[in-house]
Amino acid sequence: MADRLSNQPDLLVRPSRAASLLPLGALACGLGMLGSPAWGADEAAVSDPVTLPRVTVTAPDLPEQGRDGLQVTRTRIGKSEQDLRDLPQSISVVTERLIDDRNLDTLKQALTQTAGITFLAAEGGEEDIRLRGFSLQATGDIFIDGMRDPAFYDRDAFNWDRLELLRGSASMLFGRGSTGGAANQVTKQAYLMDGQQVDLTLGSHAYRRLVGDVNVVTGEDAALRLNAMVTKADSDGAGNRLDKRGLAGNFRWGIGHKDEFGVSLYRLENRNGMNYGLPWISPTATSAAADRTMISSLDPNASYGMASDRNVGTATTATFDHRHRFDADSALKTTVRRGAYSRDQRASTIRLCQQTTNPTTGVVTNPGCPTVLPTLDTFSDATVFTRGTQLKIQDLDTLQAQSDFSTRFEALGLRHEWVSGIDLAREEKVVYAASTPAGVDLTKPRTTAGTPDDGARIDEDARLLRTGSGFVNHNVGLYAQDLVSVAEGWKLLGGLRYDRMRGDFEQIAANGAGTRHEQKIGEFSKRLGVIWQPTARHSFHASWGSSFNTSGDSYSYNALSANTAPEQSLNTEIGARIESEDRQFTTRVALFRSVKTNERNTDPDTAATALLLSGKRHATGLDMDVTGRLTRDWDVYLSYMWIPDARVDVAAPTATTFGNRAGDRPGLTPKHSGSVWSSWQLTRALRLGTGVNFRSASTPADQQAVGAITSPGYGTLELMGEYAIEPDRTVIKANLANVTNKLYGASLYRGHYVPGAGRTLQVTGTLKF
Repeated sequence: MADRLSNQPDLLVRPSRAASLLPLGALACGLGMLGSPAWGADEAAVSDPVTLPRVTVTAPDLPEQGRDGLQVTRTRIGKSEQDLRDLPQSISVVTERLIDDRNLDTLKQALTQTAGITFLAAEGGEEDIRLRGFSLQATGDIFIDGMRDPAFYDRDAFNWDRLELLRGSASMLFGRGSTGGAANQVTKQAYLMDGQQVDLTLGSHAYRRLVGDVNVVTGEDAALRLNAMVTKADSDGAGNRLDKRGLAGNFRWGIGHKDEFGVSLYRLENRNGMNYGLPWISPTATSAAADRTMISSLDPNASYGMASDRNVGTATTATFDHRHRFDADSALKTTVRRGAYSRDQRASTIRLCQQTTNPTTGVVTNPGCPTVLPTLDTFSDATVFTRGTQLKIQDLDTLQAQSDFSTRFEALGLRHEWVSGIDLAREEKVVYAASTPAGVDLTKPRTTAGTPDDGARIDEDARLLRTGSGFVNHNVGLYAQDLVSVAEGWKLLGGLRYDRMRGDFEQIAANGAGTRHEQKIGEFSKRLGVIWQPTARHSFHASWGSSFNTSGDSYSYNALSANTAPEQSLNTEIGARIESEDRQFTTRVALFRSVKTNERNTDPDTAATALLLSGKRHATGLDMDVTGRLTRDWDVYLSYMWIPDARVDVAAPTATTFGNRAGDRPGLTPKHSGSVWSSWQLTRALRLGTGVNFRSASTPADQQAVGAITSPGYGTLELMGEYAIEPDRTVIKANLANVTNKLYGASLYRGHYVPGAGRTLQVTGTLKF
């Protein structure tokens, strides 16, 4: 469980400092009164002026907002810390309190708490995230403290302060990116107070998780923070064995001074199992050939892969940052990060077994299996599954540097808030190809529906590995943005960014021969917005922004994609942010329209030299967040999205085996989606909570006949009870997730689906000292 120690705001002068000076000011005033003649003192005794020594008071570096509540008012998802009301774009924040309350361990779990999020179960097992129906890619749209986090790995929440989700175009801030938005993981930073916390969680499926957080003040302006995590489980409730550990350290010095420095080290190791999912099935023998659904009779926790399947990965990063404050209004922050990531995924693709005979050669495939595929009404424990092989073995190394300058000034009678900067990146990915050595049998045995987790294994380490491909990407980005106060309550935002990218890809054959492809791209991204703030509690906005994503976002090219220009997207939004009278409750609402104007398609001309950029699709809808404290003892969180209009406007000009047709509703775009959470402090010691995550019916993103494969809508219920043995020191909390053991598709693909976690019970003990 995430702890409740947090970062501190990046402010030169903090409100807490003024609060600390007030008692000293009152004391000085009182001493002056005692020394005045009115108090009967000898006038001669006070006639000589007394000069007191100068006293400097520095407030402690206090934990940040979001530690004990669901509401936040500031964000770091841009290039500097800003008030949410000054951003003309929708942002949802999963705070530390919400992470704690709902026992959120991973990025996927945290994103599920926000509306509009769905997941594609991609061929390589990656979690291709969708927001508003558009891709939010792991290689381009996930960030750590505002810097790209481009690797595929099982991200854990143990070192998070919170998760920020920016909805809509993000290329002006971050460069290449998709239409959906950007997710920013805000990490825990050292601060000037001692604090220690340990959380131990025990739960269903032999779940054990231990998280420790220690913050130590090492000097007048320096502190060290260490976070550690170990998690093990027979299953996460969705058939994935867990075995992971992490360690994160952050040392900061010069805190609150003109020059502030920080060094962070991070290491995460996963040796998890791998549940690749289950095949779709036809409802009946008379159903249309394309109609398929989920196998509703199976336990959500059932896994039919091999015991030797695995999802092993490491993430190692080292970050150095320096902030120079020129004055209270201007600062320059420079960050350098080196990252090394490894991934070794050995998965089994589970399919229904069917016997087929080659009409020419007479060769029989899958002898012993039925010649007709089973349907849902004939499915039984005796139904046979085959196990295919899906491997992803790769390394990624990154080196990034960015420098951001922010300032506030007046010019031509107008107030400006200026942000500009440069970022540089080099990303190198190596993909390994596997082969079976002579004389070694790595054939995977079949299994049946009645024998999940049968313990069958093969020697995956017997496979021979060689370099299959390599990709090197160099990127330079320059940007500038200005927020101008043009009149009382009115602000205009304008931003422009230019990215220069070069990608080099080499495909290496088994005989060592290589095929090279290169792509050079130069792209502008734009952002415009207007903000009206008639009061300190009301903010209304309208915005427009562009984004682009390249054919090299997956770190590979072919002869056509290397010659294809980036896809372009446009986002428009009208919204409002309104706070309650006491500022404890916030409502955010927005109407949006996202359009991809030139989606990549295959050219029917066999002599083509590039992919077509002829596709077009859009999504129009409403999203809203309601967060905060309705009363002193009642916290509420609501994230909801409604997309009544989503359509493929222009599809591929040639027939394909998969892909949406013109007029179809795009897959992974449910009309309704969201999450609700509410907790009540019944007594000083007892707190109760309940919540629901819900999605309406959806389809995979890349099937041809949309509606043929359907994942039914669902809602999962959660319950929480917390008892403080010693308030603010010793707490016991119990979480019951998916109370009704609902079967639902958490990730969808045209060939299979990955069920969500079934009913799980977890009990957490927290000790602070």
